Amino acid sequence: MASSIARVAPQKALEDPLAFLSCSIIAEYKKGQLIYDQDQPSTSIYLVIEGKVKVSRMKDNGHQVVVDIYQPDEFFGESALLNLPHRSEQAVALENTRLMGWSAAEIEDMVAKRPRLAVALLQILTKRSLDFTERIESFSVDNIARRLARSLIRFAGRQGTRGDDGSARMAPLTHELLAQYVGTSREIVTHYMNQFRKEGYLQYSRRGIVLDRNALGEWLRQSA
Repeated sequence: MASSIARVAPQKALEDPLAFLSCSIIAEYKKGQLIYDQDQPSTSIYLVIEGKVKVSRMKDNGHQVVVDIYQPDEFFGESALLNLPHRSEQAVALENTRLMGWSAAEIEDMVAKRPRLAVALLQILTKRSLDFTERIESFSVDNIARRLARSLIRFAGRQGTRGDDGSARMAPLTHELLAQYVGTSREIVTHYMNQFRKEGYLQYSRRGIVLDRNALGEWLRQSA
């Protein structure tokens, strides 16, 4: 009797949108400079060429909730494609930043000429949607310490560089920024950052953060 063997299809590489986008004018923003906000909504999709950008949403009480932090080769501002009259989103340069942008009309024109661009952008948005789903799940089931740990591991995976000892080194993140990301106060983030440091999961200073991702991940598993 012939046996049947289930074959797993190899993972298909994601499309690179930069392969289909035309070059655009590069705009420069100083650290702390506003790129867009609810009063002047985004009319373009942006690509970070250099620097970092914080995208956040403003709550009715004036508090910020950080959507994400974008770094070189990452896109943001996709809400421009919807052309909604009211958007509570804002983007600020976290450091001196250079961006390339394309208007919604330009994106639509390029998609018509290069359909693979639509696939590439859809893949980016789908991946982003999955990441947001994981964050929502964390907000539903995790306490603040676990949400902070997951956030640090995520930032280290996206923005960190692996050291010879297996640690991840990344640029400094202020406790205020982390608080806006995990949905708590700066004081509570400082408390847990100090606790993680005492337990050897990380080191931090104004120069950056060194994170033991494996050890902190194991703490997450054991504290579940």
